[in-house]
Amino acid sequence: MYRGIKTFLFCWIMIPGILFSASLPEKYPVYSYVFSEFDVDESYIDNDDFIRFVQRNEKSIEGLYVHSMKRGAILSSMVKGYLMDQGVSDLFIYLSMVESGFSPDIVSPKKAVGLWQFMSATAQHYKLDVCNSFDERCDPVSATNAAIRYLNKLHKQFGKWYLAAIAYNCGEGRLKKAIRKAGSDELGILTDERDKYLPKETRNYIRKILLAAMIGEGKYLDFSASGEEGLIQVEVSGGCDMKNLAKTLKMKASELLSMNRQFKQGNVPKKKALYTITIPEEKMIRFYLKYELKQETKPVLPHLVSHVVKMGDTLESIAKIYHSSVDEIKRANKLEDEFLILDSLLLVPVSRETFEALLKSRDKEK
Repeated sequence: MYRGIKTFLFCWIMIPGILFSASLPEKYPVYSYVFSEFDVDESYIDNDDFIRFVQRNEKSIEGLYVHSMKRGAILSSMVKGYLMDQGVSDLFIYLSMVESGFSPDIVSPKKAVGLWQFMSATAQHYKLDVCNSFDERCDPVSATNAAIRYLNKLHKQFGKWYLAAIAYNCGEGRLKKAIRKAGSDELGILTDERDKYLPKETRNYIRKILLAAMIGEGKYLDFSASGEEGLIQVEVSGGCDMKNLAKTLKMKASELLSMNRQFKQGNVPKKKALYTITIPEEKMIRFYLKYELKQETKPVLPHLVSHVVKMGDTLESIAKIYHSSVDEIKRANKLEDEFLILDSLLLVPVSRETFEALLKSRDKEK
């Protein structure tokens, strides 16, 4: 009788977990896509530790997703674009979500800062400025580009994207030690709750990313950024008054400052001649019409026109068409080399005279 009661209680406790396991692939059919993007074997969906994690944390990660997307839907669209452009899966947006909840200036108890939670030393290694008046870790674009360089470096070092994500959290040395001790780099082994090869924070970190991606990519909670304007980066002179610039762009000062939290107290320092700021894409024309950028060393072309890359185009040929320069085009589009993608859109800096001439010619065509 006693043994029968024990058996009944065991089954009563275990059956909900078994049923939950069976429902995971049904509830999150997108799991196979998510796992493939992170180089995780599909069998991990049946991993007992992962199943228990989902069971206990599904609601909280769902809440994280909702609050993050309400806060930063427009940021997520921009970040995904940069990730894909530089060879990293756009699903790494969920790493940023887990790190910061899409808060550009959040500071952790360990003093990590920004969307990608860079420590000061790592930030400076990846050429992000960190000083009393200016913290580039809070600039979504600069920080995202630095994070992409770091993730690509980790992927090259460890060979799998989930290992890059793990190393991002616990460090390269700690991951190497865990792999050496486990004798394997398989996710299920590294995150085993009994052997504890990795710190608890890291074991849960990769699970959070996978679960957030399963929720987001499954679109159970759809917060698409349709109808929202995109973001672009432009350059302003050191000492630029952001509040006056906001008036010029017909924006609220608080809105412009919220996009540029890298400037402490909202002041652009005078330390450098030029600083990059983020503005809504729809304000781009007004910016180049109303704000003439001045440089001590050489004049900067103050207007932008768009150009769709055609077969045979090169930066040199495009620069010649618009009386621009290769360097100006590369800087405007954040290009690290001269490789162009067919049918992609380029922003070409031009002089006021060229800009006005193009406007007239296009008006005639209409």
